[in-house]
Amino acid sequence: MEKLINQNQTTIKQKIIFLDIDGTLTEAGSNIPPKTALAAIEKTRALGNYVFLCTGRNYQMLSPLLKYEFDGFIASSGGYVKVGEQVIFDCPMTKEERNFAFDVFKKYNIYRTVECLQGSYTDEGFKEFLEQHANEKGNSELLRWRKQIEKNLNIRPMSEYAGDPVYKIVFMGTDLEKMNLAKQELENQFLFCLQDMDQYGILNGELINQRFHKGTGVKMVAEKLGIPLENTIGYGDSMNDKEMLEVVGHAICMGNGSQTLQNLADEVCGAVTEDGLYHSFVKMGLLKKESDVCS
Repeated sequence: MEKLINQNQTTIKQKIIFLDIDGTLTEAGSNIPPKTALAAIEKTRALGNYVFLCTGRNYQMLSPLLKYEFDGFIASSGGYVKVGEQVIFDCPMTKEERNFAFDVFKKYNIYRTVECLQGSYTDEGFKEFLEQHANEKGNSELLRWRKQIEKNLNIRPMSEYAGDPVYKIVFMGTDLEKMNLAKQELENQFLFCLQDMDQYGILNGELINQRFHKGTGVKMVAEKLGIPLENTIGYGDSMNDKEMLEVVGHAICMGNGSQTLQNLADEVCGAVTEDGLYHSFVKMGLLKKESDVCS
């Protein structure tokens, strides 16, 4: 990881690029980006651009990707932000917020997975729910959870949760009426991000407190580096990327992304399985020339 440069030297770094992970940098649930994406990231950083992960994953879940070089990350949908080796923001829910959210989801029989810094805990029966409903045509968040549960990436039963600080709660269910009732009770205290219902009637989303989101993380990073927001670019695919894309100077949605998010973005690039990031980097002038990636 390279060290930060002084603010009076920031002209060396022209852009900050923010990348969601699941469905954007990688296929959902995967920790292996396409080779073209990795090459493009390496080449654009060599030209003086910053590249940050900007993800809903907690630190433990994103850590397998840190073997590839980035300039920092926004984790837990903005709740934990690191620039270089420095943590610049760390904001879990209060105990009161956590307990209130737990009670509401439990009341409406909505599955919860709570994300802490170094681990996650899920309601009993959640794995069976995913196995029953997840499919290759579902949205990226649903697929991510199924694959991570199957790979046992430190996602443990809720009975083992011992009270660690919670940064985010992922929720899932099939009853729209109950989901809306939960939203009514929670939206005054939290950002209630609900994904588009998939073709099989599965609802999922995430709950974070109102003190942050991916967009606030983008602003913190840009301010820390002394780079104006108009010189930032964001890539995402799901509705939990909405706030990031609303803040960055240029918002790009993946071709495999939510139709609602595509409508909000400045442009749509190719899908993650079609080397979308690579082709977009070329189009955006983030590489000297297309052969830079292949050389």
